[in-house]
Amino acid sequence: MRRDPEREDMRDHEDEKEDSEPSKPPPHVFVRSALVFYGVMGCIALFWRMAASGESILHPSPAEAARAMDTLSAIAVGAVFGGLAVGLSELLTRWSDAGRALADTLGRSLAGIGRGDALLLALASGIAEEMLFRGALQPAVGLVWASLIFGACHFLPRRELFVWSLFAAAMGFLLGWLFEWTGQLAAPIAAHAVVNGINLPRLARRFESSGD
Repeated sequence: MRRDPEREDMRDHEDEKEDSEPSKPPPHVFVRSALVFYGVMGCIALFWRMAASGESILHPSPAEAARAMDTLSAIAVGAVFGGLAVGLSELLTRWSDAGRALADTLGRSLAGIGRGDALLLALASGIAEEMLFRGALQPAVGLVWASLIFGACHFLPRRELFVWSLFAAAMGFLLGWLFEWTGQLAAPIAAHAVVNGINLPRLARRFESSGD
């Protein structure tokens, strides 16, 4: 049986490529670490809000709490806006090279995560991030700065992720406006959870089905 030098060179090149790529932790380790991170974030937000003003983290202020929308209505409104944001992100993925590159990059990082874990991460991130950026930070620094800081915290120094930072900043303004308009933290939590709850498993499945 003759050896094929060209095929062996290709196999060696693929092995070297696999060895050079950074190893990704198993999905259950990633999920567990993320849940701990979001748990700490939520505790910090709650302590900050209570220590700074002694007011409820669920409302922008006592005056806003008095006129706030009821919780179920606020959740419904947030879910609707979250669905609209998902539709916008899908259009960006389909119609722009930057959107497709972003979807590929995020999908690669989420590959292997089951739907149940993705939904758990969506709920945890929606609650914790909204507690911190809307419930604690926004009453302290205002809508504009809280939204810009939210976008900056989603910035990563990679060209294909620049769109993500812009989208996050825009979402920050939307979520902050929902918080002030409804007077309920439940509204931005619902919107945030819907966006992540649909996009996380969608991006993971999209990447896996592409065969990359």
